[in-house]
Amino acid sequence: MKKLINNPDNVVRESQEGMAIAHPDLIKIHLNPHFIYRADAPIQNKVAIISGGGSGHEPMHGGFVGMGMLDAACPGEIFTSPTPDQMLEAAKTVNGGVGILNIVKNYSGDVMNFEMAAELAYSESIEVLNILIDDDVAVKDSLYTQGRRGVGTTVLAEKICGAAADQGYDLKTIAELCRKVNLNGRSMGMALTSCTTPAKGSSTFDLGDDEIEVGIGIHGEPGRQRISLKSADEITEMLAISIIEDSSYTRTVREWDVDQGEWIEVELTDPPLKSGDSVLAFVNSMGGTPLSELYIVYRKLAEICEQKGLQIVRNLVGSYITSLEMQGCSITLLKLDDELMKLWDAPVKTASLRWGI
Repeated sequence: MKKLINNPDNVVRESQEGMAIAHPDLIKIHLNPHFIYRADAPIQNKVAIISGGGSGHEPMHGGFVGMGMLDAACPGEIFTSPTPDQMLEAAKTVNGGVGILNIVKNYSGDVMNFEMAAELAYSESIEVLNILIDDDVAVKDSLYTQGRRGVGTTVLAEKICGAAADQGYDLKTIAELCRKVNLNGRSMGMALTSCTTPAKGSSTFDLGDDEIEVGIGIHGEPGRQRISLKSADEITEMLAISIIEDSSYTRTVREWDVDQGEWIEVELTDPPLKSGDSVLAFVNSMGGTPLSELYIVYRKLAEICEQKGLQIVRNLVGSYITSLEMQGCSITLLKLDDELMKLWDAPVKTASLRWGI
């Protein structure tokens, strides 16, 4: 293992300390328990947006704390869920008095701990709603999950909901907005190589020199199939067609009912993409794939979308939700309407995403 680290046990803390030193105008860090929060928090009469998950996926989530996006991010250790005490303390720190939205990726540890944190927050009179992101079309059930995994749409939801919060949307409306983003977003990824966690010091899984994993998860979970290496165009077509032709997906999720004060089960169905839809196209590096290769993927993705009658009206290309140094990419397509487009275009200023400032 060759990594720019000191002690493997201190990687997450030292990385976050470095980020705080680099961006003191944007963020602060809190230790024991550990979370990152906006330097100007709490902002009174604004819904606070919180997310979090295992580290190793940078810049998600800490790199998205700031104006127009997250109020706080709770990092776990590498590929390990954060704990309820982190989330509760973050909520207390950024609470502006009108509620908190937790954006939660669909991994069992994240779901369980964010639910516990929400209950703890309610016991302290902080109103919290959790919305699940489960946009990975590759597999229905996988390691760490019951149902589809939460991946690239998480970044888009954090940006759109963060803009809505800055514009004064109330908690219930932002929760409905986040749910809409999730239902209209679909993703799929692939890996050319594995990655190495600092604590383990060896690859999380093995791939042959001429093998790729199609449908990989962001922790290295198995995908749909392991096949021989293909060209960029062939790989892009496999991912894009799987996303575009994904049929309606129905599942039951647990959400907090503010009026009843209890968890309830809600049945949700993703609407399929269809010709004539406007979309945001997101091509993401898994950490080790350079921008030059991502644009080769985007070139083919744009061609496929045109053939399928989808109009790309916004895009995002780069490393935004990674798996350490894994080589590979993911594609996310989000169906946009006028509201979502305006919120996407709204100003944002974070360490890793900024425009309109």
